[in-house]
Amino acid sequence: MPLGSRVWGFGKVLLLAGALAGTFFVFAGIAMRVAVRARQVTVPNFVGQPLNAASSLASTLDLKLRVDPVKRPDPKVPAGHVMMQEPTSGSAARRQRSVRVVLSAGAHVALAPNLLGETQRSAEIRVAQDGLAIGAVTEIRSALYPPDVVVAQDPPPSTQTAEIRLLVNRGEDRATYVMPDLIGLNGDRAAEVMRTRGFRVSVTAQLAASAIPPGVVVRQSPAGGYQVHPGDPIAIEVSR
Repeated sequence: MPLGSRVWGFGKVLLLAGALAGTFFVFAGIAMRVAVRARQVTVPNFVGQPLNAASSLASTLDLKLRVDPVKRPDPKVPAGHVMMQEPTSGSAARRQRSVRVVLSAGAHVALAPNLLGETQRSAEIRVAQDGLAIGAVTEIRSALYPPDVVVAQDPPPSTQTAEIRLLVNRGEDRATYVMPDLIGLNGDRAAEVMRTRGFRVSVTAQLAASAIPPGVVVRQSPAGGYQVHPGDPIAIEVSR
């Protein structure tokens, strides 16, 4: 057989062997990926489930639960239920992998401290330090108590509880008036009326005005139409 023919035949054998080897590696890679994916599952959400239900769900997916020995208080998650997990739900995990879960000890119960007379901020700090929770905060407006202090609590001090509700005084609500137009009125009478409403009125100057009778308001501050509150200063100028 000529040498050229033998070389060409040997080359075809090499090409065929290379093609077969390439095909083998491609299919091997695909098979490996399929096998790896077949061994993976999506971690479900165990949070909020009781331990027995979480264990049953993990078993169906060929996962294992590793329960943290320390329970943590949580007023929103019942005692014995899962409050935290690692890895999180939706993660991909291999079968037989352990999922760490932390169980809730339920709401922390302790003696309610005496919060009467404290500011709301101070009361919230004390309650948090005792491991308790602040419930509803109701507001009143009264001149009998300082503003922003706790005037009542539920439950009362020294009561076993997990949550404390507060009644907080926001201070007396100030009345609002529209400043009247005093121009042209008798200054003394206008000042007297405004003072009876709680305003601080002063006559700052007297201006000479030949065409205006003496004692008549010719200027005022603030001007008519402005919003004013009792205790605000009002300045008027009268003619002489």
